[in-house]
Amino acid sequence: MASNFIEEIIEKDIEIGRCSEIVTRFPPEPNGYLHIGHAKSLFINFGIKEKYKGKCNLRFDDTNPTKEEVEYVEAILEDIKWLGLEYDQLFYASDYFEKLYKKAIILIKKGLAYVCDLSPEEIKAGRGTLNEKGKNSPYRGRSIEENLELFAKMREGAFADGAKVLRAKIDMESPNLNMRDPIIYRILRATHHRTGNEWCIYPMYDFTHPLSDAFEGITHSICTLEFEDHRPLYDWAIENCEIDFAPIQREFARLNITNTIMSKRYLKKLVDSGVVEGWDDPRMPTISGLRRKGYTKEALKDFCGRIGVSKANSEVNIKNLEACVREDLNNNALRVMAVKNPLLVEIINYVGDKSEILQVENHPNREELGKRDISFSNEIYIDREDFALVPPPKYHRLKPDGYVRLKGAYIIKCEEVVIGNDGEVEKIRCSYVENSKSGQDQSGIKVKGVIQFVDKKTALPIKMKNFQYLLKDADFVGQDFADRINENSVTVSDAFGEMSLANSAFGERYQFMRMGYYIHDEKSNSFGEIVTLKDSWKG
Repeated sequence: MASNFIEEIIEKDIEIGRCSEIVTRFPPEPNGYLHIGHAKSLFINFGIKEKYKGKCNLRFDDTNPTKEEVEYVEAILEDIKWLGLEYDQLFYASDYFEKLYKKAIILIKKGLAYVCDLSPEEIKAGRGTLNEKGKNSPYRGRSIEENLELFAKMREGAFADGAKVLRAKIDMESPNLNMRDPIIYRILRATHHRTGNEWCIYPMYDFTHPLSDAFEGITHSICTLEFEDHRPLYDWAIENCEIDFAPIQREFARLNITNTIMSKRYLKKLVDSGVVEGWDDPRMPTISGLRRKGYTKEALKDFCGRIGVSKANSEVNIKNLEACVREDLNNNALRVMAVKNPLLVEIINYVGDKSEILQVENHPNREELGKRDISFSNEIYIDREDFALVPPPKYHRLKPDGYVRLKGAYIIKCEEVVIGNDGEVEKIRCSYVENSKSGQDQSGIKVKGVIQFVDKKTALPIKMKNFQYLLKDADFVGQDFADRINENSVTVSDAFGEMSLANSAFGERYQFMRMGYYIHDEKSNSFGEIVTLKDSWKG
């Protein structure tokens, strides 16, 4: 049963016998890294393949060598592999350069394409507006023979870059500006990452895309909504280029998320200007950035599934994405203890210089994840936020003469507060209740507060990175994304973690109890924040 309008189209096509096997494709341009918007498209196309037992190809739209790099090709391949998606065949638009050239010649021979000498500015001015008709190029009436000769010379490199273009001859008075004699080939001398310097003319996207789909037998070309106005040109190319199989293009709403840049052009600008560390900076919405930040592929798939497939553009609150990540991590992340802003606690009745090893669960609801050792001695660290010299009402953490339970260990009572020369709390002295060990408590003392701690003797110095959104709040109105960049989007803190973190593998995800979810990041050798424990957003 269809779950969205695209599947309804597919099922109708199957019913009428238009296609016996469904074939989709994902066609990224290798001019940057994939972001979460691409993830939505990936899950749609590969989801169709899975549901209808069809095929899905990966095709790199590599027709602009000035912007495309092998680095981007490799990054896209890595992202798709990480997402767990398996394409049936790998293609490049550059595979079809010769076939596309021959299709352009067919258009010329039919009188449906011509070589134009106008400059880009002149072509743009002559195209008109939504309220003004376009004007015919003075070169529109060139003979078929002259156009064939000029187009051949364009390929041979007889003309300078930008001197001539090949335009489709359609309708300069069309209400759709895309149909007003669009450019389908331009002269461009640049080394291509696959074909080198073999070509000096390159086909435009609107010409390459439909024909590439046809060459590969794509039944349903699923695009984002900005290509809806290009669909008549897509169909025109299929109709006039002597194609044996006619794919159809259908569009869905692209993904927009609050506080998030969803444009490769702007993302590249952030990288090039040094605002971020690189394409995989944890603040970036790229798949590699989200992966480094600690987001899981399961959470991304869940999020894309929840927001669904729509015909109308809208903006999704980023809190929805974070909720999916939080839900997955809550079920799967190991629990550990860390102290971000340490306050020394002396346990005055824990005699001697000994340490005690305690066993605690790695996950409260998953016994199969086992237990780990933590240590306890006469000196521990708690987070400074968990002590109040003058507590507010209903305060359940540590306070003078108050009790609190240390997670996985004992109940302690604050006996004395030591104030430093600066007037701040320097340390506190507490007693512990010996028969109050977690799981074996016989003290009879009831406490409401439970806090994390780290044994000073085995405390592991760690760095913690916490993140805010790279863009300021969604309601901020600026002339450019540069006006919305949050200059305080990352903070680094020296902290202490429990001794088990000494064996932490890079890429391991944890819940730092009562703090948030963190990942051990290899590049910075720090623990980076993935998402907070709770969401304060009310919707």
